[in-house]
Amino acid sequence: MHMMMQKLVLLASVIFAICSTSATGQTFPTGPIRLVAPEPGGGADLVARIVAQGLTERLGQQALVDNRGGSAIIPAEIVAKAPPDGQVLLFCASAHWLLPLFQEVSYDPIRDYAPITLTTTSPAVIAVNPSLNVSSVKELIALAKSRPGQLNVASGTKGSTTYLSAELFKAEAGVDIVGIPYKGAAPALTAVVAKQVDMIVITASSVMPYAKSGKLKVLAVASPRPSVLAPGVPTTSEAGMPGFESGTVHALFAPGRTPERIVMRLNQEVTQYLKQPEIREKLLGLGLDVVASSPAQLTATVKSETERIEKMLKKIGS
Repeated sequence: MHMMMQKLVLLASVIFAICSTSATGQTFPTGPIRLVAPEPGGGADLVARIVAQGLTERLGQQALVDNRGGSAIIPAEIVAKAPPDGQVLLFCASAHWLLPLFQEVSYDPIRDYAPITLTTTSPAVIAVNPSLNVSSVKELIALAKSRPGQLNVASGTKGSTTYLSAELFKAEAGVDIVGIPYKGAAPALTAVVAKQVDMIVITASSVMPYAKSGKLKVLAVASPRPSVLAPGVPTTSEAGMPGFESGTVHALFAPGRTPERIVMRLNQEVTQYLKQPEIREKLLGLGLDVVASSPAQLTATVKSETERIEKMLKKIGS
């Protein structure tokens, strides 16, 4: 009888230990992690794959990137409806929280997601196909004014960073340039490289490889200070467009109501991985600067960026 009681006590202890482990989140993850991301080929896809590699190494479970082309709404909706267990995550660019400014969406970018971390930033650059035969922003604006409605600019879907950047450029420069929308930043950039479209305002991470090979010409970087991501390229202020700033940030979210212990575990693993010197260097080579923030800093960025873009929209009358 005494032996039976000892076995029961031992069994109860084991059950308690298992429950305690589950309650503290130590069993996370329980299987492969899925990062739902935008279309392949863009800056967000590049960073998503690096983050997935880091999670795979540090969590002992494979992390896979699930690319979804088209609007940023698609991956956002998938993750908003996913179980709040940290197994399905949203990797996105700032279009995720800016899209609601342009159209109705089924999600709230703050209420429906648990912020994990900012990952990287990349300033936008003004780039043209070399066939346009301009060497500066001033020359580009002069050409556009001499040929109203004849030049064109590529962008992603309405609400994307490239779309907003193009519209803001046109308004700031006071030029009539025709916007050519594509299903994503990657096909928009491809069209400019292929001489189908004259110009694009897009992140340095996307453009610099083409600039190095001579397939595109970068005229200015849309940041207040010179960027190591675009060495030797003048700022828009230096190029004659003071105040014109644009770019994008990449971030990682979990579904809303994901337990804080899981969010903080993901934050810890991702930020520590991104801060490694070799990973920083790799991302810098891709035109991306590591941020690696707290969840609170990500929420603050979402709010401040939304307010800034709302003011821009009023300025350009969109």
